[in-house]
Amino acid sequence: MSLHYSVLASGSTGNALYIESEQSRLLVDAGLTGKAMLALFDQIHRSPEGIDGLFVTHEHSDHIKGVGILARKYNIPLYANQKTWDAMEAKIGKIDPALKFLWEVGEVKQFGDIEVESFNVSHDAADPMFFQFAHEGKRLAHITDTGYVSDRMKGTIRGADAYIFEANHDIGMLQMGHYPWSVKRRILGDYGHVSNEDAAVAMSEVLDERTKRIHMAHLSKDNNMKELARMSVSQTLASRDVDLSKIHLLDTDPVIPTPLLKL
Repeated sequence: MSLHYSVLASGSTGNALYIESEQSRLLVDAGLTGKAMLALFDQIHRSPEGIDGLFVTHEHSDHIKGVGILARKYNIPLYANQKTWDAMEAKIGKIDPALKFLWEVGEVKQFGDIEVESFNVSHDAADPMFFQFAHEGKRLAHITDTGYVSDRMKGTIRGADAYIFEANHDIGMLQMGHYPWSVKRRILGDYGHVSNEDAAVAMSEVLDERTKRIHMAHLSKDNNMKELARMSVSQTLASRDVDLSKIHLLDTDPVIPTPLLKL
């Protein structure tokens, strides 16, 4: 069986990614309520029951809102680094010690036939990290919630077959929008979120001939639009000589999961 995945939810209101293979079922983040998470699973005809691991990227509420309830109800093992555990433990409620696992930045773990590597990002959280998944020679890289994409991050995720890549905001919309300047400065800073254009520049430096799919993720509900993100990313990639005829640029949504896609 090939690796299949669905971006269950992506955006400022909640984030979750589901991955499955013949041997393993995995979840990255659960940033919506338990009820909303179950509705997302229903839409892809799956259940949280039997998930082998729930990986937490960082402690912000749009990534952990449903973590505690899913772990308790379905006995799902939780994985996070020590600083993230320290920062989120009071927010997710009591967790059975048998379900608590440490996973530090840069570690590679094996879940059945899926190899998962963690890597750090630059965000205003305790110790944020994201993941890439390898299965039968193919890779899925997941990177959002970062103020910039460093050379180290690029080196880790270069040449993946598919990307879930942050394109958080349009700079003009953010600058002209209603957010207080302190919030705008946080988003635009090195520990905030990448813009459409900056995301596309980073994409152009990691894509290769194997890359077939890019999901534009974690769009701001106030400072971006799907059509605008797609246009900005497409134009920037084209200006950097990326052949878009061979790559699918795909939307994600805060409440509508993508279909289960084959890597």
